[in-house]
Amino acid sequence: MKSISTYLIATSLLLGVTGLTLAQTVSETQTHGHRAERMEKMHAKMGERHAKHLSDLKGKLKLEANQEASWSTFEQSMQAPTKPMSRPDHVDIEKMTTPERIEKMQARKALHDAEMKKHADATIAFYATLNTNQKKIFDSESARFMKNMNGRMRHGDHHSGHH
Repeated sequence: MKSISTYLIATSLLLGVTGLTLAQTVSETQTHGHRAERMEKMHAKMGERHAKHLSDLKGKLKLEANQEASWSTFEQSMQAPTKPMSRPDHVDIEKMTTPERIEKMQARKALHDAEMKKHADATIAFYATLNTNQKKIFDSESARFMKNMNGRMRHGDHHSGHH
């Protein structure tokens, strides 16, 4: 049971992080022109891959009618936030004292943690509606997804926007 919970939470967190990495601020778009355009295209492709992953997962699970509402809640919670997490302005950060920077980082972390908790809670609630076979499929797919994400992160093939 612990390993299932671990997979679910990790999957939720990875999906949440994926959604959060889709965020980009307006000021970044205005100041970086061509780079911003590339980032926008990359974020769109990431969003498409994320949607395809969810669609493929739903197809493999072969949900029953009574599971559709739970799936919808789960799927909605896995979407990128409607209002992207803004990035701190480097000029403003440089003007801050160390304690102010720490407070700013802690506030951003709290927002990120809240978003990740939302993903984890939705995943656990959805998982509870699955039958034994569907749970095996979900566990297998989430483990595969995590392995792929971990490989991309380890080899530098991720785009968090921190350049």
